[in-house]
Amino acid sequence: MAGRPRTSDEAPQGAAASLLNGLGVLEAFSIEKPILGVTEIAQRVGLHKSTVSRILSGLAEAGYVQRDEATGRYRLGLGLLALSGPLLADLDVRRAALPYLEELTDRTGETSALAVWNGEEAIVVEQVPSPHQVKHTASIGTRYKKFASSSVRVFLAGAGREEAMSLLESGAVVLGERSRSAAARELADVRNAGVAVNDGGTTPEEFGVSAPVYDYRNRMVGCVTASAPRSRAQGEAAALLAAAVIETAAAVSARLGAGAKRAPA
Repeated sequence: MAGRPRTSDEAPQGAAASLLNGLGVLEAFSIEKPILGVTEIAQRVGLHKSTVSRILSGLAEAGYVQRDEATGRYRLGLGLLALSGPLLADLDVRRAALPYLEELTDRTGETSALAVWNGEEAIVVEQVPSPHQVKHTASIGTRYKKFASSSVRVFLAGAGREEAMSLLESGAVVLGERSRSAAARELADVRNAGVAVNDGGTTPEEFGVSAPVYDYRNRMVGCVTASAPRSRAQGEAAALLAAAVIETAAAVSARLGAGAKRAPA
């Protein structure tokens, strides 16, 4: 199939073959050729027309393609937007946040980062390192699942008590030495304050502070974090760093349209 190189000399069988055939049909559409008939698709993917017709029927039922009743030809459906929504949200928030992260690091001299939530972990998707020789950094792709992490607590607080407790009880998020009741109280505090602080909770030398980022639907889509050696982030310095993170997260949220009033329908 075009655009999908073979990785094995063995042809896929059963469900794997069906999945690859379905993906091949979707990949047949392009900006240059957004509307295709069954015969055109069959020629592009190297499948029999009857096979392509069955695949298209299933994709249409799922909303991934749309059939024009007048011409019998197909175009991609809006269902694909829902399927790609989480990825698009991640890309949008990363692009929107970068200049604000750069400003945060310039302002504080500490490492700034953006994380998103995959349902169980906070994942770093952008970072601007501190210019100091002694600093705390986390490469893009770093995952956090300890409750003590400020980013994890921000996401758990936003998820709500029931979901957060489920993740803690299952062990998906590592609670550590805290009791579940103490964790619930901490998350309530984070929810009320709009910020979480990690003062040596994950490693003895690290101070971290995180605040949530919201999109135009006022849905949490990420969090801004600043990290520093604890020796540079105590007392007033810690309070100033937390305030800067809250302001930065609010600025990114505003950039994504959070809190904007919508015109009545």
